Amino acid sequence: MSAYSEVFLRATFSFIILFFFTRVLAKKLISNLTYFDYIIGITIGTLAAALTIDLKSNPGPIFLALFLWTVYSLSLSFISLKFRKGRKIIEGEPTLLIQNGKILEENLSKLRLTLDDLMKQLREKNIFKVSDVEFALMETDGKISVLPKSQNRPVTPKDLNLDTKYEGLPTELIIDGKIIYQNLEQNNLDVQWLKDQLRAQQVNSVEEVNLAQLGTDGKLYIDLKSDNFQSINNPTD
Repeated sequence: MSAYSEVFLRATFSFIILFFFTRVLAKKLISNLTYFDYIIGITIGTLAAALTIDLKSNPGPIFLALFLWTVYSLSLSFISLKFRKGRKIIEGEPTLLIQNGKILEENLSKLRLTLDDLMKQLREKNIFKVSDVEFALMETDGKISVLPKSQNRPVTPKDLNLDTKYEGLPTELIIDGKIIYQNLEQNNLDVQWLKDQLRAQQVNSVEEVNLAQLGTDGKLYIDLKSDNFQSINNPTD
């Protein structure tokens, strides 16, 4: 077997294995990426790369290493899920950085976080004055959560004693010219109703629709693949 053929087979095999393992770990890695999860992801990727291009190595031990790293990661996730003390050891705890508008320099030093880094993350949350912050914490994934002081929070309808209507998630009925029949059935609708709604908005064919969403108010939003409208001048000119 030539080197190119072997690389092709190894790459295909490692891709399938990596896809399977990452499907098992993906929700954990993406939704709450801690530093240790990051290391696990890099290690698994490195092992998969070695399985592909290291033609002199036996693929068996590398496959075993991939399997063991996946099992270890799942085991730690199980411990974190079931045992609070274990979760504290594995994932750590949030660290208080600002309390009542005062920066806790000692905690900044423990995290090796500079004032510039802190201010940058505050600005990303549209906070430019430390005195406007009631609490700020560094989460276990490295992100900062901020609670502004009550007088600096945006006004909500509840603050004004205003009643609001329920707003649920819209339902996609057409995506890229294809009807999502399952969503139609879940809303007790049929294809004929959908076509009638399209004709009411002067749309002759489902294939013309890029996206159609049904709001909780019963209104159908339609975006066509070819929108005929006159472009406006660039507002930045």
